[in-house]
Amino acid sequence: MITIRKATEADIDAIMACYDAAKRYMRASGNQYQWVNGYPSRQLVADDIAAGNCYVGVDPAGEIVMVFAFIIGNDPTYTLIENGSWPNTLPYGTIHRLGSNGRYRGMLKECVDFCLTKINNLRLDTHEVNLTMQRAAEKLGFQRCGIIYCIDGTPRIAYQKYSKD
Repeated sequence: MITIRKATEADIDAIMACYDAAKRYMRASGNQYQWVNGYPSRQLVADDIAAGNCYVGVDPAGEIVMVFAFIIGNDPTYTLIENGSWPNTLPYGTIHRLGSNGRYRGMLKECVDFCLTKINNLRLDTHEVNLTMQRAAEKLGFQRCGIIYCIDGTPRIAYQKYSKD
């Protein structure tokens, strides 16, 4: 069982190890384009922690096995959506930068289950070549909504899940 908690500065090394493992998995899976040029950086992680938006998943042995940013409120990169639309405009939370060390499967489900306890409308996005994330999101009931653009202008496939519960 994974326990999710807010990250602290003391977690940064373990968080970066999760991101490094996630990048290795991406490259081995044919995703050469996402999370390049030092992204996500230690500074970004520190900023997420300072803002209270960084969460870690901890296994029963106390090891950090996953990390993600979760932000409730409007995401500026989600304002413009092309080739589709959002199913609703209700307040939402956005999952960003989910990564794991690969020791456990189902980390997106753990993350989503946690986030749904905070707000029942979730959004996330992923790169067009990140088939693992696309399949996992769709399996969990996320609806593919269209294309959004990151701050650097690169396109991402956008998803939304609304739970009435």
